[in-house]
Amino acid sequence: MQDRGCRLVTAESCTGGWIAQCVTSIPGSSRWFERGFVTYSNESKQELLGVPAEVIATRGAVSAETVAAMVGGALAHSRADCAVAVSGIAGPDGGSPDKPVGTVWLAWQLRGAAPVTRCFRFEGDRESVRRQAVMAALEGLIDVCTGSS
Repeated sequence: MQDRGCRLVTAESCTGGWIAQCVTSIPGSSRWFERGFVTYSNESKQELLGVPAEVIATRGAVSAETVAAMVGGALAHSRADCAVAVSGIAGPDGGSPDKPVGTVWLAWQLRGAAPVTRCFRFEGDRESVRRQAVMAALEGLIDVCTGSS
């Protein structure tokens, strides 16, 4: 981020700020980390990021449409150039046949570009699902920022 002169914003649900914690643990991150949103509830996704209520009602909080709206909202409500968003079902409960525990949607977006979304199905307990989501978020961020995705 620093090498590219980009500032980052995060919008997190199931990871609860873990992505922001990881990037701010890097010395000098204050030069490129702009802010983070932890929007765990559906209401906070709507209020802080502008996710339309109808998207959550029709597609669910864990969906491509929701994370795309989250990542766009994070950019719209910040001065950042690049954003990452995550929403998922970390467990141990909350899953369904269509969206089992371990289902995580991620989105990345550069300002002025279309969002990139991807669904993951992680295995393991709650901590493991969340850890894998953070790793996937950071790896995808590198790909988006370097033009690899």
